[in-house]
Amino acid sequence: MARALYIHWPFCLAKCPYCDFNSHMRESVELDAWQAALLADLRHEAEVAGGEPLHSIFFGGGTPSLMPPVLVETLLAEVKKLWGFAPGIEITLEANPSSVEAANFAALASAGVNRVSLGLQSLDDSALMFLGRLHDATEGLKALDTAQAVFDRVSFDLIYALPDQTEAHWRDQLSRALGFGTGHLSLYQLTIEPGTRFATDVRRGGFIPLDDDRAADLFALTRELTEAAGLPPYEISNHARLGEESRHNLTYWRYEDYAGIGPGAHGRRGGLATLRHKKPENWLDAVNRNGHGLKEERVLVHGEQASEALLMGLRLAEGVDLEALGNRLTVDPGTLIDHAKLSHYAKLGLAWQDGTRIGVTPDGMPLLDALLAEIVADELVSA
Repeated sequence: MARALYIHWPFCLAKCPYCDFNSHMRESVELDAWQAALLADLRHEAEVAGGEPLHSIFFGGGTPSLMPPVLVETLLAEVKKLWGFAPGIEITLEANPSSVEAANFAALASAGVNRVSLGLQSLDDSALMFLGRLHDATEGLKALDTAQAVFDRVSFDLIYALPDQTEAHWRDQLSRALGFGTGHLSLYQLTIEPGTRFATDVRRGGFIPLDDDRAADLFALTRELTEAAGLPPYEISNHARLGEESRHNLTYWRYEDYAGIGPGAHGRRGGLATLRHKKPENWLDAVNRNGHGLKEERVLVHGEQASEALLMGLRLAEGVDLEALGNRLTVDPGTLIDHAKLSHYAKLGLAWQDGTRIGVTPDGMPLLDALLAEIVADELVSA
């Protein structure tokens, strides 16, 4: 039974050159058709993954702040009827900091959204231009002021490790950001994802990404400044005051069940991996034809679930309890990891073990992908 729900709104005003998310530009959107389809997709998931009140709802995209507030309100009313809301439910919506979208913040809060994740991405106009953002720094900060006045909880994103970025520049950016008083920050190193415009630019010599050593220095600086400000990292890229962690993202990282609806949305429920049709038109056709947008519903064997749980959970500062995971998936906890390699990396100060719980140290986090490939048992990685 899913206790968290993800709703994907796939439309954007422009495609950012670094973005590999399922986002699309369209001249117009038939809102009545989209509302009917999203409601139908919701009802299907409630039939197969309902039964317990939700503790989290997340509107992602794309750009969900482009959704009319009345549509958000309609969807939330239906979700509440289908699942019910747990006390203190977290309802997050991703937003871009344009003045047009910020003008809808009060209406979105009235619709039931109580947490916003704002895509500032930088406080520097030249960086915003490089990142293909449609707002400038002044507009972004005005949107942040509006969000903090309207929503109970606010998070915002910044991207660092840009080409030629110096420690002094990032220290200034992050210090300013920490002074705004938000309880949560998502701080991402720029990565060049396949299929993006940035991948093409790098291949053609348009720019050279920051080298790994300098990026690692900025990562260490990020941890130093956020910890000093009382927003320690609880996940490799996410920092929060105690109690301000994103409950929805913790659902993913702790490998708990969640339902996903809308184009391209993934879900994990009852040992099944679900995937919706990615292209908006294909998803709409599927909903009209079948009453849901599912493209794939696949059984995950226990080894595959264990691998996913480890690959997600070891991103967290809290790590993973191997005994609890083994019991939950009826897998021998001793088979989940390569104990010799874990011991080796623990001696190097890159990993740790405390009883049945294991994790990656702050020094190991910049090497997370490589460590996961080493520590997680080979048979799970290849499952």
